[in-house]
Parts: sequence; C-alpha cells; structure tokens
Amino acid sequence: MSAESNSESNIRLFNKWSFDEVEIADLGLQRYISLRPVIIPHSGGRFQDQRFKKSEMNIVERFVNKLMRKGRNAGKKQRIINIVKTAFEIIHLRTNKNPIQVLVDAIIYSAPREETTRITWGGVAQHSSVDIAPQRRVDLALRYLAEAIKQKSFNNIKSVDEIVAEELILASNNDLNSAAVKKKAEVERIALSAR
Repeated sequence: MSAESNSESNIRLFNKWSFDEVEIADLGLQRYISLRPVIIPHSGGRFQDQRFKKSEMNIVERFVNKLMRKGRNAGKKQRIINIVKTAFEIIHLRTNKNPIQVLVDAIIYSAPREETTRITWGGVAQHSSVDIAPQRRVDLALRYLAEAIKQKSFNNIKSVDEIVAEELILASNNDLNSAAVKKKAEVERIALSAR
C-alpha cells in the first residue's frame, strides 16, 4: 500500500464517516457516483469548467449543491453543509449505518431507469419511452431528493436537518412514502405506458 492511498484512507467526511466501506450496488452508476475522500464537501467550483467533470465531484458535495435551491438558501453553502452534517448524525443515530451509504442507496433507489421523450412526425407529437443515461439518472435522483426535501420543509414543525435525514432514510429503504421514490415510480409508470 502506497503512502498516498494510506493517507486517503485516513480522510473521513466531517472527520467521522469513512468512504472505504461504502458500496454502490447499481453497477451502471458506479462510474458516476464519486466517493473520493474529502473532509469538507466544498471544492470551490473546481469541477464546473469541463463537460461531464461533475461525475468526479464527491457525491456528498453534489447533494449539498442541489440543496442550495432558489430562495432563502441560494448561495449559502456553509449553512447547507451544516444541515447535511447534522442530518448525517441523525441518520447514524436512527439506522446505525454509515450516512454516506444511506445517501448512495437513496440516490440508487430514486434514480429512474426510463422516461419519455416527444417524437414529432408531420406535425403529430407522440411520446416514446427511452432509457436514461447513467449520468442523467444520478442528476435526476439528486434533483428529486432536493425537491422532496424543499417541499416537505414548508409548514413543518420538524427542522430541516430532520427532514433531510428522514427523506434520505425513506429513499434508501425504497419506501414509497419518500417523495423522491414516488416521483421515480411515476416517471417509470408513464414511460411504461408510452412503450
């Protein structure tokens, strides 16, 4: 074992959660979910200039970036990082699992495999079912999770940290009570009817 790989194995997210034991069950998404070890998920825009470079960005940072939606939390990355950190603590207390593994499982279970596209022939539009590329599957899963968290956080007694933890736990269990998994099921159902 080289000194560089040994030092990387000592790097833990928030100095707590190890990336070594995390497994990606979906073989199609392995290249697009980066588990490169980081302590704080903040790369400073290092991956934004090249096309498809986002698949090299740590998956926790991609999740943090998706949570910075329009509105009150737009651009407040440190606030979102703190929310995710507390949510990971809650996930660990409730499930006794590595929260990074829970996040990866939530992404896998809320990533749709099929969707529809419009095909136009002679002025007549028709929907047709198409497979989704792995990169887009990860993007859609992160978007569905972020939208579900934002939707649940309005008019709710629970804090945002608890809502993030609850949504990730539900999605990682492939539970239809998760809004992200429900959205995925709806997209796949529409695609099935358009075959």
